[in-house]
Amino acid sequence: MQEGTVEVLKIRFNKVTLKEATEKALDLAKGKKQSYITTPNPEFLLESLKNPEFANVLNNSDLNIPDGTGILWATKYLEIIKKNKSKSIKITKWLYSLLISLFYPRYIRSILKERVAGIDLMENICKYSPQNNLKIYLLGAKEGTAEKVKEILEKKYPGIKIVGTFSGSPHLEEEKDITNRINTSKAQVLFVAYGAPKQELWIAKNLPKMPEVKLAIGIGGSFNFIAGILKRAPKIMQKLGIEWLYRLFQEPSRAKRIYNATIKFAFTVLKTSI
Repeated sequence: MQEGTVEVLKIRFNKVTLKEATEKALDLAKGKKQSYITTPNPEFLLESLKNPEFANVLNNSDLNIPDGTGILWATKYLEIIKKNKSKSIKITKWLYSLLISLFYPRYIRSILKERVAGIDLMENICKYSPQNNLKIYLLGAKEGTAEKVKEILEKKYPGIKIVGTFSGSPHLEEEKDITNRINTSKAQVLFVAYGAPKQELWIAKNLPKMPEVKLAIGIGGSFNFIAGILKRAPKIMQKLGIEWLYRLFQEPSRAKRIYNATIKFAFTVLKTSI
């Protein structure tokens, strides 16, 4: 395992704060080699267990940010049971760590200091892109969403250079058209909103075909939040690690995904630890 990293379900995470991740991302975007960043959350990790290709893409990224409170909890739990072999002790500490994290969120912020949400990293890159002279391309989401995001970001961050938008899809037959569009734009930073694992697999496959792009990031539903199609949870819910509850009220259809990201993930971490 690399220095400054920790593993959960065999996926590597970098021990970075949002500020540190932003600085790293901007350095990568201005670099000479091509790089990509991934934003693993509990759902990503569950998918990676049954999708070796996806797991490989995650573990070969240039930076993995912990986009989920569940990831912070898992790193804390795995740390406190590291020297214990007793199954009963592991189960007891599993339950204890879950309960205390609900009432004292700071408890789980010792291995990984904070959750680094993909949307927050995207916003920061956009915020500092003018002074770093970076050109940005927005790919994915429903028709018209990326264009709306472009309008909003240009108003929010004067001087930002968004040189192209396209909804497209991760389908094989569209790859050539999409990569041609991005190459023509001369973009250095590419945000892809196809959802996981499609966006990460697409980036890993197609990044070499876009030599001008120095940094690519899959950002899931971030376009929908920026465009105002969906609302993010209040800051207090984000800090308490219950943003998932707000999303459940907003999108009841996500119930199964939220179950996977909370209950199923927690039990999977326990199962693999014993």
